[in-house]
This record gives sequence, structure tokens and C-alpha cells, in this order.
Amino acid sequence: MTPRLGMLLLVLAVTTATVLAQRRRPAAKATGEWNYRDGSEKVNMRGVANLTQILDNWRFDILNQMRGLLQNDHQSVLPDYARIQPLSEALDDLYKEFNALKAHLGDLTEKFTIIETYIDELKTGKANNANAAPAPAPAPAPAPIPRQTGRRMAKKKAASTAA
Repeated sequence: MTPRLGMLLLVLAVTTATVLAQRRRPAAKATGEWNYRDGSEKVNMRGVANLTQILDNWRFDILNQMRGLLQNDHQSVLPDYARIQPLSEALDDLYKEFNALKAHLGDLTEKFTIIETYIDELKTGKANNANAAPAPAPAPAPAPIPRQTGRRMAKKKAASTAA
């Protein structure tokens, strides 16, 4: 009987200790929410700062690795769009349209370069005419420039000077 009595006393002691420990602990709210303020005075702020720094370093490293993968080896990260036919066609159309716009932008740049050169020549010509002595007779009109198809330029009429 002694082993049974010892076992009974042991169970009784554990139960009593558990009940006393629960009485010392404040009762949890009925909602079951965690109280983040509980034990906040025991927190080591240096440890929190270190943990924050570690997490920030991890974030930086992960973002750098993802950026490197997307820039250098995007096939390993992104799905193969060629297998999705409608999306592949849409991307192909978008790529063709982008290249057409890029070519058109190059053509416009060339045209604007020609116009800028012409305007710069006119400005330097006016500056030279203003500094030079007045000419006795107007200069002959420049030879007509051959007209390009599909492009129209509006020219100002030369103002005749009445003496």
C-alpha cells in the first residue's frame, strides 16, 4: 500500500501546485486576445534592436537576390509565357508595337534635328545681318528645297520692305 499512497500523495501535490499557480496568474480576457503589454518591462531593448537589424539585413539580402534573379535569370523565376498562347500573342503584339514606336521616335528625332539646324542657321543669319552694315539690295531667294512626300512645312511669307 505504501507505493499507492506515495503515488496518490504525488498526484495530490502536483494538482495543488497547479491550482496555486493558476490563482497567482491574472485571468485571461474572455476574448482570448494576447496582451502584448504583459511582460513588456522585462524586454531587453538591445536584443530587440539586434533582432530588428538582423531582419532588416535579411530583407535587404533577399530583395537584392530577387532583383539579381529578375534582371539576369528571369526564366528561372517567371513562368514560361510561350506556353500560354493568348498571352504569348499579346506580348508579341506589344513587343512589335513597342519596336514600331521606337523606330517612329528615331524618325522624329532625325526630323527635329534638321529643323533645329535650320532654326540655328536662321538665328545666326539674323544676328550677322543685324551686326553687318545694311545691304544695298536684298539677297536672292534661296533655291527651293525638294519637297518630301508625307511631310508639310509651313513657311512664312517674306515681308517686302517699302521704301
